[in-house]
Amino acid sequence: MKTVKVAEAKARLSAMLAEVEAGGEFVIARGGTPVARLVPLAARGERELGFVPFHVPESLDDPLPESELAAWEGDGE
Repeated sequence: MKTVKVAEAKARLSAMLAEVEAGGEFVIARGGTPVARLVPLAARGERELGFVPFHVPESLDDPLPESELAAWEGDGE
C-alpha cells in the first residue's frame, strides 16, 4: 500500500484510480498523518434480470376474445 500526500493525490487522481482498479491501494496523508484510504470496491456479482420471479404464459400471443377487442376499440360496455 502506497502513501501519498493530498497534493499528489489531487494531481494524480486518474492514474491512482486506474491503479486501484487493477487492485492497488493508497493511503492519503495530510501533514504526514494518514486521513483516508483509496481501495477497490468489492466486485459485484452477476445479477439476474428482473426483481421478482416471472413466467411468460404460453397464451401470451393468443388472440384476444371478441369482448376484449371491443373494449380496446371503444365498442365495449
